[in-house]
Amino acid sequence: MELALAADELRTVVNRLRRAQGQIAGVIRMIEEGRDCEEVVTQLAAASRALDRAGFAVIATGLQRCLTEEEGDGDSSDGGTVDRERMRARLEKLFLSLA
Repeated sequence: MELALAADELRTVVNRLRRAQGQIAGVIRMIEEGRDCEEVVTQLAAASRALDRAGFAVIATGLQRCLTEEEGDGDSSDGGTVDRERMRARLEKLFLSLA
């Protein structure tokens, strides 16, 4: 499956990843400074959520493209069913990897 996102979608995902990158750098700095454990965990959780949101945005875009392409195909042969099942299995695996 190829990562082909529109410019707006790509910008949003990259911004989320940069935010997570900054949060992770902050967590490292907090640990090195011996900051309070609760503060460190709070920031780590925020970074984790930012990564999750970026991953889900990529997958949601992929799903949208798959559905759009499927509607455009109009192919109801068995080969189309096999391809859809394979794609469904791959997307399911991606979702589970983020869970």
